[in-house]
Amino acid sequence: MKMPLNIKRYLEPLLTWVACFSLMAIAGEVAASTSLGTMASSITSSFTSVAKLITAGSYLAGLGFAVSAILKFKQHKDNPTQITIGTPIALVFIAAALLFLPSILGVAGQTMFGTTGSVAGPSGTIFGS
Repeated sequence: MKMPLNIKRYLEPLLTWVACFSLMAIAGEVAASTSLGTMASSITSSFTSVAKLITAGSYLAGLGFAVSAILKFKQHKDNPTQITIGTPIALVFIAAALLFLPSILGVAGQTMFGTTGSVAGPSGTIFGS
């Protein structure tokens, strides 16, 4: 009899290795700097890239949830007793939240500060403006 694969046992070391390699990549870039100012500017530029990555991930995850909501609506139409209507509706709300998250953050910043802020991110500008 085959033993079931224990994912938790392999997931923790994998995440540890990923964290170590990403820390080494950032530390290697920072260590190549000659002064404290260039080190700070190098770290700031990497934060800007992370912000763009999170924004792109939000859009892609929102599209994924939207497609899965459409598929769940079809499954509910085919067999309403198996898939409840709440599942696709929840997926639609999650998709909308993820798709509109970057624009909502810009609007929330203008609401809180009255006008566009002079410093709103790692580079001092709002991404997408």
